[in-house]
Amino acid sequence: MKLVKLKFVKIHGLGNDFVLLPDGDPGLGELSKLAVKLCHRRFGIGADGLVLLSPRETGGWAMRIFNADGTEAEMCGNALRSVARYLVESGREKGPEVAIGTRAGVKPATILPEGEVRVDMGAPILESSSIPVAGEPRRVINEELEVAGKKFRFTAVSMGNPHCVIFLETDREVEVPYWGPLIERHPLFPQGVNVEFCRVDSPGEVQVKVWERGAGETLACGTGACATLVAGVLQGKLDRRAKVKLPGGVLNISWPPGGAVLMEGPAEEVFTGEVTLKVKGGFLDDV
Repeated sequence: MKLVKLKFVKIHGLGNDFVLLPDGDPGLGELSKLAVKLCHRRFGIGADGLVLLSPRETGGWAMRIFNADGTEAEMCGNALRSVARYLVESGREKGPEVAIGTRAGVKPATILPEGEVRVDMGAPILESSSIPVAGEPRRVINEELEVAGKKFRFTAVSMGNPHCVIFLETDREVEVPYWGPLIERHPLFPQGVNVEFCRVDSPGEVQVKVWERGAGETLACGTGACATLVAGVLQGKLDRRAKVKLPGGVLNISWPPGGAVLMEGPAEEVFTGEVTLKVKGGFLDDV
């Protein structure tokens, strides 16, 4: 057994936090196990996800993201903003524009003068088979979902990852830690799903609480904010530009007719550090 020191950067977008490995895969075996170890808030660094940054063969940068439970995610809006700002502030990119590759395609980001980051999230995916949602191909808008004897109405959207957006019609609070995992693993969603519980304040403002697939309840979700705006437009509840209020802060989301969804919000580097890992036979041993 030997000890290996691994450099990392702690980043976050509205409290949705990540351990960033700026030098990519350290080659210690399964990345899912590494994610579980580093993201543990008692026995690791603590984060909602692990992000690995690496150069793209065609130029620029790519990121891979693993949730705290070790599953790999296709996309993450808060991680995108945080990585974009890190690349510019670390000098790896000149800026203010950066293109970052993800499993959901290359996403252009722009560092704004006030320090916030705008990301072109691409067009939303609304075809059920591509999200995916079980059943015949369709747009899933304001459909009924029954779980544990309770009925919700939801709209399904993919922003490169699947979302179930629920607009609450009463003032009663929803127990996100209870209902979130039940909906995440509902048979209607064969690859699992992120869940947004939303309350509309006005056509230009909406409050959102998020249960993230593989991470649990988080302070913010960038793709979830985008999915909420799209679902709100489709249901006639929100304008095409709105403030999405999450527990960790506010994201400004817009969706022009026929265009891509744009997300604007803050992202920060918290600290840099070095973590010591136990390695046996070249592979991570302490999981």
